[in-house]
Amino acid sequence: MNSVLIYEIITGIIIAVIVLIEFYIIKNKVSAIKSQALEESNRLKDEAKKEAESKKKEAILEAKEEAHKLRNDVERESRDRRNESQRFERRLIQREELLDKKNDTLEKREDTLDKKQQELEKLQTGVEELYKKQSNELERLSGLSSEQAKEILLEKVKKEIKHESAIMIKEVETRAKEEADKKAREIITCAIQRCAADHVAETTVHVVTLPNDEMKGRIIGREGRNIRTLETLTGVDLIIDDTPEAVILSGFDPIRREVARIALEKLIIDGRIHPARIEEMVEKAKKELESDIKEEGEQATFETGVHGLHLEIIKLLGRLKYRTSYGQNVLKHSVEVSYLAGLMASEIGIDPTIAKRAGLLHDIGKAVDHEVEGPHAIIGAEFAKKYHESSVIVNAIAAHHGDEEFQSLEAVLVQAADAISAARPGARRETLEAYIKRLEKLEEIANTCEGVEKSYAIQAGRELRIMVKPEDVDDAGAVEMARNVVKKVEDELEYPGQIKVNVIRETRAVEYAK
Repeated sequence: MNSVLIYEIITGIIIAVIVLIEFYIIKNKVSAIKSQALEESNRLKDEAKKEAESKKKEAILEAKEEAHKLRNDVERESRDRRNESQRFERRLIQREELLDKKNDTLEKREDTLDKKQQELEKLQTGVEELYKKQSNELERLSGLSSEQAKEILLEKVKKEIKHESAIMIKEVETRAKEEADKKAREIITCAIQRCAADHVAETTVHVVTLPNDEMKGRIIGREGRNIRTLETLTGVDLIIDDTPEAVILSGFDPIRREVARIALEKLIIDGRIHPARIEEMVEKAKKELESDIKEEGEQATFETGVHGLHLEIIKLLGRLKYRTSYGQNVLKHSVEVSYLAGLMASEIGIDPTIAKRAGLLHDIGKAVDHEVEGPHAIIGAEFAKKYHESSVIVNAIAAHHGDEEFQSLEAVLVQAADAISAARPGARRETLEAYIKRLEKLEEIANTCEGVEKSYAIQAGRELRIMVKPEDVDDAGAVEMARNVVKKVEDELEYPGQIKVNVIRETRAVEYAK
């Protein structure tokens, strides 16, 4: 027990001694470190002072240099300003001297003008006195006052001005008419020259060729039942005569006639001809013709470059292939009118697309005019309106025969193109008897008027020249006669195109020098 306690005491004493020794060592080290830090801080302070003094000296030197530089800049700027002010001052002095010279010159001119003005005033006073003397002398000699003389002169001048203005107006009107006629002829001539269209002369019969004469009996059938069935279904007359290997289809409806032709040709090729087969072939022919009508309408739109038409309108155009007017195929006529209207529209500077569209559609009413009552122009306009054509197109269709008033230039061009296409040589066909009868009727209408000496129907009936007696018909009467003849021709005759009525009144004065 005692030994353990002694051991712990000795251990504690040893530990205490060791702690004291370490404390002493650490104290000495701290003292050494403090002394070193103090020396280092003193050294740093000395270096900082030296560096601060050097920078201070450098800053002072830089400030002195900057001040010197600024002083030089200020001196240079002030010197430049002083030179500029001296130049400006010299310029002002020069201008002042120049103004003084100009002022002296103006004063001299003013004096000269004052003198001249005084001279002019004297001259004016003298002229006024002279004018008064002359006026008084004129009034004394003429016996009229100045106001009366003015009125007489003004009246005379007015009359001269009216006469001259009337002459000028007449000259302008004459020149304008001549230029307008010349321009119109150029446009129409150009359009006709640039348009060349084929026309088909249709008749009221079709001839179907047979392979042999035996086929005639098969077409007639037992007791004529085949031919009666075909005529009943198509509405066309079949003429079977002594003409070898041919059958004639006769009918006024070209659609029905075409259906009969197609059906008969199919029956001849098939060889089986009996009522049931005839009915079947007629139905096939109708469907085939409907397809052909649509293709013809589309071909016409393609040829003229008119697009966006309603399908029903295209079908109506196709039906025009089987419609004729005075022997002229209406579809070909419509295509030609479209070309002509487009060409004339280009010549006068308006949209040719609208003119071509209106020209192509102007006669679509003829496709159904035998089914609907009314003029074909009005019927066509109603169809165009029904299928949403523009108002310009509708008016052009309705007005191309004068049934309505023109509302656009395109409508006028369509009417002109229609007349050109119908009136050109070879476009329409009529019999010799009808032609001669029409010429005789024209001359007869002219001869019924009083004062007519002779009348001539010329240019294939397109012009009527009437020679009148000058002692019986004056100029106003000639104008009235032309109008009356035109009205009678329109009321009593049917004719293609238009007819020009030309009344000629000639007065001759003949004398002989002896």
